[in-house]
Amino acid sequence: MSTYVVTLQCTDQPGIVRAASSAIVEVGGNILENDQFTDPVTGQFCMRTRFETDIDDIDVVRERLTIELAPFAPSLGVRDELTERRAIIMVSTADHCLAELLYRREQGDLPLDIVAIVSNHPDLGPLAARYRIPFFEIPVTSGTKKAAEDELRLLIARYNVDVVVLARYMQLLSADLCSELSGRAINIHHSFLPGFKGAKPYHQAYERGVKLIGATAHFVTPELDEGPIIDQDVVRVSHARLPGDLISLGRDIERNVLARAVRLIAEDRVTLVGSRTVIFSQ
Repeated sequence: MSTYVVTLQCTDQPGIVRAASSAIVEVGGNILENDQFTDPVTGQFCMRTRFETDIDDIDVVRERLTIELAPFAPSLGVRDELTERRAIIMVSTADHCLAELLYRREQGDLPLDIVAIVSNHPDLGPLAARYRIPFFEIPVTSGTKKAAEDELRLLIARYNVDVVVLARYMQLLSADLCSELSGRAINIHHSFLPGFKGAKPYHQAYERGVKLIGATAHFVTPELDEGPIIDQDVVRVSHARLPGDLISLGRDIERNVLARAVRLIAEDRVTLVGSRTVIFSQ
């Protein structure tokens, strides 16, 4: 028995669900999960369906769905659930987000194939080695930024990467690279501080007496930290919390929010609709 995940997006109109269901029935499928949503602003219809069938040929399944859904001209995705998304994780020196992803992967809680780790520093090489994942140090300076991004492009092609995860990677990607990776790269950012920029954001938060700190996982866009939001969380803090306490709490929130967002991506539960996301949570 094979299990497939189908995602589609198109202009809303009558008959889409019927056509998809008909295709699934024709391949002997049994629907296990189905979620759908019509965006009231754009009129875009989004659907995620997970089903099982005795047919273990994804091309047969894709062809049937393509034929039945052709009148609606959808953006259609079909994936064998056992074929995991392939990811490159990018880091600098902070290890909490990377460690969380690697741990969840090892425990079977994150259905993602982490094929390589890229960093602009050597610090996290031993952590990558512990999990037997290829580690590539690509230093970045103002004079080497273009060459560094070209090297990253080669790795993305070499490893046939589906998603790039910036797990506290403290370098800005160029606008060109952000555009190339549109919908395929996600980042984690502290938020609800309010959004203090520059050095030591949690120290700035302490000095302003904030009462909420949190984190936001979002798609990477040329506009810094303004991409479509995938997941968020916050925790309340009091005046008694020192900067070190805020930093510690921030690490916990960042790693949990990023891990949740990565899992949503890995399970095809995220659909981009303009500048917003539709999240089909479990």
